[in-house]
Amino acid sequence: MNAHNNNPEMYIPTYDDVLAAHERIKPYIHRTPVLTSNFMNELTGADLYFKCENFQKAGAFKVRGASNAVFGLTEEQAEKGVASHSSGNHALSLSYAAGRRGISATVVMPKTAPDAKKAAVRGYGGTVLECEPSTAAREAMLEEVVANTGADFVHPYNDHRVIAGQGTCSKELHEDVGPLDAVVAPIGGGGMISGTCLTMSAISPDTKIYAAEPEQADDVYRSFHAGHIIEDDAPQTVADGLKVSMRPRTWHFVSNYVTDVLLASEQEIIDAMYLTWQRMKIVIEPSCAVPLATIIKNKEVFAGKRVGVVLTGGNVDLKKLPWMNA
Repeated sequence: MNAHNNNPEMYIPTYDDVLAAHERIKPYIHRTPVLTSNFMNELTGADLYFKCENFQKAGAFKVRGASNAVFGLTEEQAEKGVASHSSGNHALSLSYAAGRRGISATVVMPKTAPDAKKAAVRGYGGTVLECEPSTAAREAMLEEVVANTGADFVHPYNDHRVIAGQGTCSKELHEDVGPLDAVVAPIGGGGMISGTCLTMSAISPDTKIYAAEPEQADDVYRSFHAGHIIEDDAPQTVADGLKVSMRPRTWHFVSNYVTDVLLASEQEIIDAMYLTWQRMKIVIEPSCAVPLATIIKNKEVFAGKRVGVVLTGGNVDLKKLPWMNA
């Protein structure tokens, strides 16, 4: 394995950081349940263990990383609040964590982000600033906020505190179900996958990690095969949480620890989401259905294996479900 960490200023978190994060955030998160489904096992030929972060505080796994960052701040840092940019789940997770600590949170969100997510941010006491739906626009507006307020920038995924927090998810999964042959999680910027790689490489190094990605936002797939980060600025996919590109910290984990990147079409993602609602009776968002879609599509890879599936979130606009006719 080549360490692609040539930047001495880029701190790569360790498993000790995951352990510290878990202790720090336990009072503020749910230890989410792991569900199984005979129907899904028969459909795929694998034993699937669904880690239900759709039942997490704020409805998404991102509350783990956000809480670790917020509660790790010194009193002096906390006074100036936190800021970030996010299409949704990180925004509301950061607002939730900041609210629990009693500090301010400002989030730059693309104006195309789901209204339900913007409303949730405001509900947790966060401030929403809307921008054009591109990474460049988000980053430019955020720079202004940080310059004006001195707020601590908590990046949605390229932040060692966030990655260590996300790593607590697969730690719980491993503790609850034992060794797994594989774990499949969705990938956008790579925070969850990075946390999964960090934890599994430490406590279950034989477990293979698969990143699941929409075909219409396949920058990680192309990066993985090219051997360097390839960015897409504003891909269009129903999986609204997976539109962002990797950054150096997450690329470090993807390039060193991920076994493969698997793709699913828009229809396959919607079908997997529908099937989960129908058969498991749980609310998951489109981004969260991508792993199941790729497992169904690549049955030969997972047949006969014990496979962890990270259900990343359940923040979906119930009036605009993707299988409804517009």
